Amino acid sequence: MPAHRSRFRRKAAALALGLLAPLAAVPAAQSAQAATAAVATPPAAARQVYEAEDGVLQGVTVASDAPGYTGTGYVDGFDESGDQVTITVPDSPGGLYDLSLRYRAPYGDKKTTLLLNGAGAGEVSLSGTEQFADAPAGKVLLKAGRNTITVQNDWGWYQVDSISLAPVQPRAAHQVTGDLVDPQATPEARSLMRYLADHYGKDLLSGQQDMDSVQWLQDHVGRAPAIAGLDMMDYSPSRVERGTASQEVEHALDWDRQGGITAFVWHWNAPSHLVDQPGEEWWRGFYTDATTFDLAAALADPSSEDYRLLLRDIDAISAQLSRLQDAQVPVLWRPLHEAEGGWFWWGAKGPGPAKQLYRLMYDRMVNHNHLHNLIWVWNSVSPDWYPGDDVVDVVSADSYPPAGDHGPVSATYDQLLSLGHDGKLAALAEVGSIPDPELTRAYQADWSWFTTWSGDFLTDGNSNSLDFLKRVYDDSRVITLDELGDFKHDGGCTAAYDVLSSWKDGYLVRVTVRNSGTKPINGWRVGWNAPADQRVTEFWNADLKISGTARTATDLHWNGALKPGEQADFYLIGGTPPTAPTTPAPSCAAN
Repeated sequence: MPAHRSRFRRKAAALALGLLAPLAAVPAAQSAQAATAAVATPPAAARQVYEAEDGVLQGVTVASDAPGYTGTGYVDGFDESGDQVTITVPDSPGGLYDLSLRYRAPYGDKKTTLLLNGAGAGEVSLSGTEQFADAPAGKVLLKAGRNTITVQNDWGWYQVDSISLAPVQPRAAHQVTGDLVDPQATPEARSLMRYLADHYGKDLLSGQQDMDSVQWLQDHVGRAPAIAGLDMMDYSPSRVERGTASQEVEHALDWDRQGGITAFVWHWNAPSHLVDQPGEEWWRGFYTDATTFDLAAALADPSSEDYRLLLRDIDAISAQLSRLQDAQVPVLWRPLHEAEGGWFWWGAKGPGPAKQLYRLMYDRMVNHNHLHNLIWVWNSVSPDWYPGDDVVDVVSADSYPPAGDHGPVSATYDQLLSLGHDGKLAALAEVGSIPDPELTRAYQADWSWFTTWSGDFLTDGNSNSLDFLKRVYDDSRVITLDELGDFKHDGGCTAAYDVLSSWKDGYLVRVTVRNSGTKPINGWRVGWNAPADQRVTEFWNADLKISGTARTATDLHWNGALKPGEQADFYLIGGTPPTAPTTPAPSCAAN
């Protein structure tokens, strides 16, 4: 837990005690009025480069010792609060631009803060590199004329060589299909995922961590969020054996009865080797500095006691998630969050063990404990930490800008789109200050949902003023609890996938779509996953799109309208390796 990051100290003080307080900080926000005043995107032009050494320096210096810089040098000395360089962009025609930052960051990953014309423009993650490299820094909405872009110290020591700008072109349609990585996902989980996919790029779902904070919103804002964030923390066996108890599953069951979406994180108290000394107490056991548990060593020896304890803990949480599955409650499940930060023990040994643990958990929960009500949410932007498309449904990040910064977090959004090849939903799993919905639309940051952390981030009036909260929750494209509808039952169609025949290197499949509801439908969409080497060479009676392992078939209008009980068939012929083709369990969404 980096001592200079106050947000982690604040979260530790309350979270570890079970009070579910928050993390803290990043930058300050551009007004929504500026977003709505954007001029049309200018014609495509060459990327414009602006050297950092030509900017106005505050607490930093120009250096030229490290090789590979452009211009006459680079800016060094980002090591104190307030250190910054301000770069002028003269005579801009205005509009939305992609911003890139050329930097060098020895000794690991860092973060920097951006200001646009003096207002917060987001936080940028800088991957560790010994050479100068370019990092996407999101989008900036420039006004016509003179603009300034400030690179401000945030976390870690780094050097800045230049920034560059290129006009943004309209975003292409997202490639999200709404299919889940678990082929045996429950109907409720599939329906929720399709609901999220249908609203992706159109609406933003509201979310709030912990039920006391949800009630605060109802009391002070007059509306409740669509998503309630809960925590499996006090079900961790090393906490239970010291006397903790939790009602979070009961809260989830009650929230589901109210018609809300349930999200769970797990502040996993280390299975063993808790330090339990003043400042490193047992109830802080999810923090790296409060345990000596060696994840890499445990995973390297499946016969060890520590490996057994990992499985014990996963099974204990599986038992709680199973209670929700039995009640037909789908869960946005976000384990091993913020791993790349290193402040939690599951990230302390680097990306390899963290990814291995995530995949172990997926296999144990899905295949051994038969949990199929989970939508798997990965929580990191770094490609080095990504556990793989086959075990991730949603990519997400946490954002804690300085109090009152309601920027769109567009740099992080673009990083997540790249991470998931724009085939995964992208979400803000935790926020301090909520991004302004008007800005997210202006910046084409199509977040699926946000979840505001609890405590001061919600109630102190600084991170999110009451007027701002009311504006967010009243936004016509922000979905609240009363606007959710039935996300667990999506309109009554099913799809059956039958391999009619197969031969040495091919197969014939019939997919039957049936209206299983009580009302007519006007169209249907069927989705499934198949190995990339299981090719489709011909198809008829449907329009088929293939993206990686995802297949999506839609009706041809003449066969889309189905009365209750009616069905339509479409067919595929494909090639496959000399093994039997897989038989997936396809999802079906009705129009």
